[in-house]
Amino acid sequence: MQCAATVRRPRNLSMPDARPPQARDSSVPPQPLIAVVGPTAVGKSALALGLGPRVAGEIVSADSRLLYRGLDIGTAKPTRAERSAVPHHLVDVTEVDRPWSLAEYKEEALRAIAGIHARGHVPLLVGGTGQYVRALLEGWIIPRTTPDPALRAELAARAEREGALALHRELQVRDPQAAASIDPRNVRRVMRALEVIYLTGHPFSAQRTRRRMGFRTLCLGLAMPREELYARADARLETMLAAGWVEEVRTLLERGFSPDLPAFSALGYREIARHVQGQLSLEECRTEIRRATRRLVRHQANWFRASDPEVVWMEAGPQALEIATGHAKRFLAMPR
Repeated sequence: MQCAATVRRPRNLSMPDARPPQARDSSVPPQPLIAVVGPTAVGKSALALGLGPRVAGEIVSADSRLLYRGLDIGTAKPTRAERSAVPHHLVDVTEVDRPWSLAEYKEEALRAIAGIHARGHVPLLVGGTGQYVRALLEGWIIPRTTPDPALRAELAARAEREGALALHRELQVRDPQAAASIDPRNVRRVMRALEVIYLTGHPFSAQRTRRRMGFRTLCLGLAMPREELYARADARLETMLAAGWVEEVRTLLERGFSPDLPAFSALGYREIARHVQGQLSLEECRTEIRRATRRLVRHQANWFRASDPEVVWMEAGPQALEIATGHAKRFLAMPR
């Protein structure tokens, strides 16, 4: 995908120049892409780390918060040792105050995938940001508009003054299809849709068309009974707090980063910022993060449903890696 904007390549891995898949000649057989999806805390990263060496895989993150340097503990970012064991892409590629759009993510993800294919390896698309995964698997063509800071500030002020639902109601009038697909509580996405409408004069939904991608895909889904998943997420929260999550957020605030930045919408970061600022006790902070985690799990389930015939679902647990390996090897052995 060519774009007038300057391309920032991820720093954690040098990539050879390679054309994005949709730019290849149509006579070239489709290249493989394996996606690993599922809710937060279910074990996607661990599965991908085990699967990578077995299939000559390299991991392409599909987690919108792993992009940011400095958001480490609360995002369960892979360690340096894990990134050395299996190459990772789109991790630590931007600053907390430099948000990436979906269009930017898709462009860089396609570049990473093309580089992996050029090396004769298999891209493993791993993460819980369903929008990122769907944009790649379904070949969304995403409008790129130059950000208008004044317009964004005006929309943010309206959301603060009138409430987030007021903006969503306006979106329902201007673009019912977009409004139906965007959670009214996701103020940033509602604002983005309105911004695109204002700047282009066309519905946001009409601009998100699709193009056939040059991949053949296998989508592996990890599942776990909801109550077990909640318990696992609660335990992970305690591990993160013990590892210094509060101090990580304190450091970000001391560096001058505002908790209103989009990066702080990562699970738990705004709640901990409020604790650091004296607005919540640590126990109240825990309660808020647990509540937000449960909302996120329910939201993620809307992107990849148990009834989706394109997802090969597996129960999370010790057996998952062997099952995933079997599916992946059969998939890779299939004639193109």
